[in-house]
Amino acid sequence: MADDNGYVKALSDALNARADWLERSELPKMKDELRAYHTGFASLYNLFLKKGLIHEDPYKHEARIAELEVPSTAPYSDAEKLDQLTRRLANYDNQLDFLVNFYQFSTEFLNLERIKRILGLVKYVDWIHLSPDSQNPMTKAVAEMTNQVKSGSDQLTMSVISESLSNLNRTYNPIMGYLKLLSDYQREYYKLGIRDVTQGMSHGEAANLPALRKKLVQAKPGIPFFPDLVEEVLKEDYSKDSAVLRDDVLKRLQVVEAKPKVEKVQVSFKSILIEGIQNLGNTAGTFTEILQKLDENQAILEDQRDNIWRKLKKMLNQMFNKEPEPIIYDLEYIDPVKASSVRERVNFTNFRNDLDRKIRTLSPLGPRGAALPKLESMQEDQLVGFLERNIRDLQSLHKTLGALDELFKSSVDKDDRDKIRGIKPDLGSLKNAILRANAKRHEYNAHKEEEEQLRRLGVNPDP
Repeated sequence: MADDNGYVKALSDALNARADWLERSELPKMKDELRAYHTGFASLYNLFLKKGLIHEDPYKHEARIAELEVPSTAPYSDAEKLDQLTRRLANYDNQLDFLVNFYQFSTEFLNLERIKRILGLVKYVDWIHLSPDSQNPMTKAVAEMTNQVKSGSDQLTMSVISESLSNLNRTYNPIMGYLKLLSDYQREYYKLGIRDVTQGMSHGEAANLPALRKKLVQAKPGIPFFPDLVEEVLKEDYSKDSAVLRDDVLKRLQVVEAKPKVEKVQVSFKSILIEGIQNLGNTAGTFTEILQKLDENQAILEDQRDNIWRKLKKMLNQMFNKEPEPIIYDLEYIDPVKASSVRERVNFTNFRNDLDRKIRTLSPLGPRGAALPKLESMQEDQLVGFLERNIRDLQSLHKTLGALDELFKSSVDKDDRDKIRGIKPDLGSLKNAILRANAKRHEYNAHKEEEEQLRRLGVNPDP
């Protein structure tokens, strides 16, 4: 083989530049896409749990993952179905969580074996061809469960399903593209390492693969042996087409930074809507305080109501594993629209669970919450709908909470009245947050109306 120092140096320089570009530009994007992929799956996974299609895996949160591992795709019997899907999907959620939160996204760490593991996770369910007729057991099962969740679901659930499937489909091709870029780099990096051993060998010596494998193991302990990549090295270094093949490799590795496109900037008022949503997100802490007070107040009131017969009935229900009777309160409040008194029966247990779920929804929406990238990726009309729905939800909660506060204060014995923890200050904080969010909604609508008027006058509102 001729002197290859020039090519080896050119290849090494090209790989260094390529690695720098991948870590600076492409790997962060791949991580973002994988995070969105996991978010899409996690939403569906939680819906499957909520609908009882799978069970909560008792070992899910105790699992310790040292390295990515693709869950089983082996067929299972009908008798095993529930258990297998429970364990496999819990494991899959854990693997994706480990990938986006604990994996190192660097060219040094993401070797060919780890790329293969990520590829296996992304292909574990065929989201693009999600069908009950799929030959893949997991794709078939997930398609069947998704169809079951869709059946008779409310608008909010349908929206969650649609958004989740959209994320999973949208992120697939970009992730595959980033993995292809990374795989191409790692193949050439591996081949550069092979040349540390083959450099100076004749073609006959290098083509003796068993002998070459022994030398490679001795020179680089732990390195895998990929015969197909070794064959590529032999063609690029010893064949008559060597110069053309090498030139092609260097061209593929060349980094061409895309020039930013100069586009007309469009006016966007998304930041106004996001600020309004974040005002609502800040109420998660206030609701948490309210929930704690409600639990204490409710315990005091129920303790007073528990006569000997009610206590006996509760004891019998527990003995026979019967569901406890629902706690129903008759509330009264003033309807602000009709300016009249309204009576409403509220299942306190259900209301409390709904409030707890709302806290979990609101928590990521604050200024420093995890939902900010998701909010920024949404269209303006989506943000408007999201803001309006949450304003309505909080207004409804505020109304019911005010009535519960009055109920607790007026229903307990005088001796225990000072034990009741009032929530009037908290309700004031909630009202202010709702008003601020509503103000942002009106500000957005005013800007859009002004923009529309300018268009009608033939004035371009874009800067």
